[in-house]
Amino acid sequence: MRLHGNMSIINNELHIAGVSCKELKNEYKTPLYVFDEELVRDNCKKYIKHFRVNENNNIVAYAGKAFLPMYMCKIVNEEGLYLDVVSGGELYTAKKADFPMDKILFHGNNKTPEEIEMGVELGVGRFVVDNHYELDLLNQICGQKDKKQAIYLRITPGIEAHTHNYIQTGQIDSKFGFNLSTGDLYTALDSMKKYKNIELIGIHAHIGSQIFELKPYLDEVGIMLNLAKEIKSKYNIEIKEVDLGGGFGVYYTKEDKPKSIKEFCENIIKEAKKVCKEIEIEVPTLIIEPGRSIVANSGSTLYTVGAIKNIENIRTYASVDGGMTDNIRPSLYQAKYECSIANKMEESVKNQVTIAGKCCESGDILITDIDITDIESKDILIVLSTGAYGYSMSSNYNKIVKPAVVSVKEGKSNLICKRQSYEELLSLEMM
Repeated sequence: MRLHGNMSIINNELHIAGVSCKELKNEYKTPLYVFDEELVRDNCKKYIKHFRVNENNNIVAYAGKAFLPMYMCKIVNEEGLYLDVVSGGELYTAKKADFPMDKILFHGNNKTPEEIEMGVELGVGRFVVDNHYELDLLNQICGQKDKKQAIYLRITPGIEAHTHNYIQTGQIDSKFGFNLSTGDLYTALDSMKKYKNIELIGIHAHIGSQIFELKPYLDEVGIMLNLAKEIKSKYNIEIKEVDLGGGFGVYYTKEDKPKSIKEFCENIIKEAKKVCKEIEIEVPTLIIEPGRSIVANSGSTLYTVGAIKNIENIRTYASVDGGMTDNIRPSLYQAKYECSIANKMEESVKNQVTIAGKCCESGDILITDIDITDIESKDILIVLSTGAYGYSMSSNYNKIVKPAVVSVKEGKSNLICKRQSYEELLSLEMM
């Protein structure tokens, strides 16, 4: 198991940023999401540095869907990033956290009239428009409010990155964006002159998630910059900003070979300069939208081991007090994780077990056939790299309450999301 960030082993126990997992369990109970705040901030700083934000006026926008409590909005703002939101709920979270509205990019393939109206009223910096319906609706709402809204058009560039089918978004057959190869984009560009209350300032594409290769991004850079030149030439619209999305892969298990933040950023910038020189245009403001690569390895989930079932010559199941309600990714994407017994970190590997969740579903399996030390009831199991799409995709299936979230830094823990109570679980229900 690979340790991340500020993890250390002291007297057989795993510590995160100087706080022992046993201490965290005793104070906050389990399941528990734990975030290494210093690692989150360090990743933000790396993106700011290597994407030349200060030198080139480029933009790094944190993809909030990965993990967005108000405390994360605070960190993102303090570290100088913009914020990418995809719903009214995420936008409202940013508002309550006093995040600057002009530094928000509002995404989504089917924004409701209420969400659009909310974004316009709050003064969102950029709407990333996904389809003709949204163009009409946004222009209409802006007209009613006597406002002019800056927008990007989301492009489907026809790039198929090697990742899970559910998280591919750049290929032709996608629910997202204006299709480049079918001419749908050009229909939208032809119609821009009729929209008096929106201003096209940029184009956006996102080719998928958990991508380890550089080539798809370099291909995307070429397509998008050539498109920016074509739009200027044919439509006399200056594309000032080119948003290349996110999706940079991270380490979950030893099978994963991710590039560093520096490699992704420097190669994208180098390719952009090269392409712009070849096609004789100025390098526009470049935007990237990392989410997973900022928070995934920063977060872990602590569980308490309960029932252990041995089926001779077949498998041993070790069940924990959480599962698919706090981490749906193994069931949804067949995602893989590493884990260990946090109170037995220096003991040798002796067994192979399958980590099962507590939901009434045969498919509620967190990790299949993992080599691990002797595992016993009441042990503390830690699953690593759950910082992205754990809490944000959690549910109340089986009427299970959502876990708490704590941030740890310099030997201290800080509760940033309290554990849901049974009363809160029923708070929206009527008799």
